[in-house]
Amino acid sequence: MDILKSLGHPEEIINLLRFKMGGCRAVMPKLDYVSRACCKCPVSLSLFKRSLLITPRSTTTTGSGAGSGATGSGGSGCLMAGGRFGGGRRPLRAARAAAAPRALSSYRRVSSASVCASCCQGAMGDGMRTCYRYLNQTSRSFAAVIESLDGDLRHAVCIFYLVLRSLDTVEDDMSIPLEKKVPMLNDFHTYLYQPDWCFTESQEKDRRVLEDFPTISLEFRKLGQQYREVISDICHRMGMGMAEFLEKKVGTMKEWDLYCHYVAGLVGIGLSQLFSASQLADPEVGRDTELANSMGLFLQKTNIIRDYLEDTQQGRAFWPQEAWGQFADRLEDLAKPEKLESALSCLNLLVTDALRHVPDVLTYLVRLRNQSIFNFCAIPQVMALATLSACYNNPKVFGGVVKIRKGQAVTLMMDATSMEAVQTIITQYSQELLQKVSTTDPSRAKTLHILGVIAEKSAPLQPALQSKSVHLSPMYLSAAMLLAAVSWQYLSATVAQAQGTTTTGGGDMPGH
Repeated sequence: MDILKSLGHPEEIINLLRFKMGGCRAVMPKLDYVSRACCKCPVSLSLFKRSLLITPRSTTTTGSGAGSGATGSGGSGCLMAGGRFGGGRRPLRAARAAAAPRALSSYRRVSSASVCASCCQGAMGDGMRTCYRYLNQTSRSFAAVIESLDGDLRHAVCIFYLVLRSLDTVEDDMSIPLEKKVPMLNDFHTYLYQPDWCFTESQEKDRRVLEDFPTISLEFRKLGQQYREVISDICHRMGMGMAEFLEKKVGTMKEWDLYCHYVAGLVGIGLSQLFSASQLADPEVGRDTELANSMGLFLQKTNIIRDYLEDTQQGRAFWPQEAWGQFADRLEDLAKPEKLESALSCLNLLVTDALRHVPDVLTYLVRLRNQSIFNFCAIPQVMALATLSACYNNPKVFGGVVKIRKGQAVTLMMDATSMEAVQTIITQYSQELLQKVSTTDPSRAKTLHILGVIAEKSAPLQPALQSKSVHLSPMYLSAAMLLAAVSWQYLSATVAQAQGTTTTGGGDMPGH
């Protein structure tokens, strides 16, 4: 049964095979940059394959407490931050086909000149080529999707990522004494305008971005003023937030929101402002910082929830004490077998808190008009919801890692390219979560309430879902295959038992 489950649904297997055989072009055909360039570029194809791992956070070991690793569980990930996602289902073929015309007409198409960095390096200066090389070296998830963005926005987001990666590297480096690290974090934004500033004492694996920071800062200064102002401001605010949490644990739920704001919400705000500055998104997208913050918080909280075991084993504490303190004396006690019921109650409480950001996610995405930006933002959000669905009430969170099937990751990438499809996916996972809510869970009422709100926001697609209910989806085919396998095993066993009983003259078969 575990083997059958691990194979996933038939259509996921087909999509994974399509990706293995055709790469980027096969799974994301709506991006011109992919179909015209990256599908033929071995470097970009390799990057895209690695992005399926969806492991956005730094894996460096940090000290105890939330402050000792402000990027420990997700870090200052961009809107593409995510995780190894698992669970979920996808009866979306009809929805995707119906949504395709709108996806091609309602969103700005990628220009034919918009190709990946590795395919057009000849058109770049040495400094920018170096920056893209650092991007590929330091990010296992973001390189391909950043390179898919349109026009000069692509370079701006690349530099934005590298600046924040440099800031993260300082924060993560436990060899830097606090009396030196705190001023560095607070002043880091000023180094963008100091041509010769670099830091050669870091012990972190990504130290190269600090050692060669003059190259990054030079390319930063070449960006348009509208981009420089955003990047500098976000870097300043994030550095101050990291400094604040260096020796401060995440205590209350409000502090959890604040911590996630510093390490992820600010990234969402910065990206949104870059989108608007590029004129590829309406000014409203950049101005509405509350929605942009929710985009980041939803992803960051998902990472923190999923990575409980890894973080606690490495001495990091990101679950808020206000939550886990209701169920255990110590955060690490939740991993004890005798604490399973309490652990699941705490887990479900945090999942419910994360779900309250989903309505904001839907409102944010509906405002996007550029296809490359929409894909850049939408794909990680639906993957995060899939992850929460897989984590909800799941003991594996406390004993291992909740992973995504690669076929499901590819399928979500293929599907989440229009608002209609995203609403359908969110509706599906909301229904899946609803079926998992226990009648005895302490957070049951809050969970049902937020799922109701999400269902209302996704209501436009409900008729489409109902109209497809008469068809046999891959989910039902998989269930039928699984049921057939179990039935065959049961019948084989009972026949063998019956034959043995006849031979020995025994009585009734056990179980009857």
